Amino acid sequence: MHIDPELFTDSAVTDETRAFVEQIRDRLLTEPPLANATPDQVRAARRAGDSVFGPVIQYPRARTFRVPGPGGEIPLRVIDADDPAGVYVHIHGGGWVLGAADLSDVGNLAMMHAAGVTVVSIDYRLAPEHPYPAGPDDCVAAAEWLIDNASDEFGTDRLTIGGESAGANLAASVLLAVRDRTGFTDWRAANLVYGSYFPPGTPSVKNWTIRGLVLDPASLVWFADHYFGSSATLADAMDPHLSPLYGDLSDMPPALFTVGTWDPLVDDSLFMACRWVAAENKAELALYPGGIHAFDAFPIPIAAQARDRMHAFIKDHSSAPR
Repeated sequence: MHIDPELFTDSAVTDETRAFVEQIRDRLLTEPPLANATPDQVRAARRAGDSVFGPVIQYPRARTFRVPGPGGEIPLRVIDADDPAGVYVHIHGGGWVLGAADLSDVGNLAMMHAAGVTVVSIDYRLAPEHPYPAGPDDCVAAAEWLIDNASDEFGTDRLTIGGESAGANLAASVLLAVRDRTGFTDWRAANLVYGSYFPPGTPSVKNWTIRGLVLDPASLVWFADHYFGSSATLADAMDPHLSPLYGDLSDMPPALFTVGTWDPLVDDSLFMACRWVAAENKAELALYPGGIHAFDAFPIPIAAQARDRMHAFIKDHSSAPR
């Protein structure tokens, strides 16, 4: 895995990316800070389409069913592929506080079409109503159900997994917990997108000062406080269920780590990708100059490039022989 230092230079950022980032920043700086709102207020605004991500678009043919979980039934939102090459287990982002499976239909529908996989998105419990470890516990329970039942339910036992931001954290946590609990290591691939692998904060998080780029210092604290609280000890923070960066990463599947260079979580992907390789796993690191947090959700060329690479990665690993 080679990391090109040129990707982090100012000159590597295209004029189109730079202009779009400034446009996003100008808008977000005129809005009330996330840290001044309640989770319910932010969730309602997103549902109403009153956020930087625009209107909510849902796929009318998506279906939802429920599986047993530690805190009650867990909804799974399914976008079915015809004759699927595999099942992509998706875990949405939102800082463990925001987001939902049905808010991810656009990206999951694109994954279904491009990779030829059925997408199953886990609607795990959210903080602060259900703080850590409720979310990861739900994701582990849902993943174990899919390991046992995917073949009967979807016609294939070829499983890949992935998620964005907090969803990437939870996907990595699932890989570790399922391996340790059941011995299952037959995941075909992991698509880990600008993940937070040490929620208390890697150096790029702790040193981040820029406001208005989706994540800023105050919002990072807001998410962390809601999820695991400000009283967490160092030992709590190093629990791999919370911070997969500190896990034993042996027997992990091939992984694609995607992150923009203007994302406060950039160190998380740099560190985790290197640890993945050091544990003798295969990993690819895709860095996008000027990419902010959640950059792949926006209509800019680097977003299309990132999505295409993720789709190809899941497609190739879903269809490859064991």
